[in-house]
Amino acid sequence: MTTNDTLTAVSGLKVGHATDEAGLTGCTVVLCDGPSGSGAVGGVDQRGGAPGTRETDLLRPMHLVQRVHAVVLAGGSAFGLAAADGAVRYLAERKIGYKAGPVKVPIVPAAILFDLGLGSSQARPDAEMGYRACLAASTEPVAQGNVGAGTGCSAGKLLGAGRATKTGIGSAAVKLGGGLVVAALIAVNPFGDVVDAQGQVIAGTRPLRGDGFAGSLALLRGLTGRLALTVAGATVIGVVATNARLNKEQANKVAQMAHDGLARAIRPAHTMFDGDTIFALATGKVRASPTLVGAYAAEVVAEAIVAAARHAVAAGGLPAGADVLPLRR
Repeated sequence: MTTNDTLTAVSGLKVGHATDEAGLTGCTVVLCDGPSGSGAVGGVDQRGGAPGTRETDLLRPMHLVQRVHAVVLAGGSAFGLAAADGAVRYLAERKIGYKAGPVKVPIVPAAILFDLGLGSSQARPDAEMGYRACLAASTEPVAQGNVGAGTGCSAGKLLGAGRATKTGIGSAAVKLGGGLVVAALIAVNPFGDVVDAQGQVIAGTRPLRGDGFAGSLALLRGLTGRLALTVAGATVIGVVATNARLNKEQANKVAQMAHDGLARAIRPAHTMFDGDTIFALATGKVRASPTLVGAYAAEVVAEAIVAAARHAVAAGGLPAGADVLPLRR
């Protein structure tokens, strides 16, 4: 039996991808089935300087709605937010949503990343693509690499999109005592570099001349005060999930702590060119401390980011990390 070490290891969640291999873009949907379509408790933490999001305010404490029914991650920059309309339609057809008078309104937060510099800038996730991702959703281990929201992802934009390295979408999960599961699904498209647990760059900015990786932090030092504001758009977006029983405030805290994993695996992280956003979902079955869940959320986010780089393959004229430094695969 295959071990599931991806987001769908959390019971009550399904994941589906829709991929445009020609245009190099796509979207990924996380469906929160829950008992009778009740969804999952949701939270969010947004830290990058260039976000593109939908329905994030309602996830914050002191707001009425407590549970969400799906989360959409998409390429296409702001155009890609339209993919969430497809998820809303899918859920509405199944009468899943927040009961508001005579109707049920599906609650579908979303976040996008900028992938218009790779493939076709006219290829953008839309409502039909979001709907197809819902139809494809399952509890099987999540496909990783050049699929869904990871299709047009790359890392290392400092010297322009052409000197970046292909990345994708990655996932990781950890099983803890008492049946507790914490998992992450991350689409990795940062301005900075992806580094492994040893701090070695495995995907990122490639030098204008020579082989290997240039090192974005080293390049930034040389560009202090002279960095042009024409860098290609970036962003890391994703979901952390657990089968723990958390309230809305605790879910938001878990999302906040999860960003520590992003900062461990991306250098630099949370720049003005990134819209880094992490959603948190709690399906509510196992008693657990939010501190424990948050600590391991950071761990699985870092692992998922590395997995996104490891599973990626060359596309759009960009090599994957394994093509740049094969021995580090």
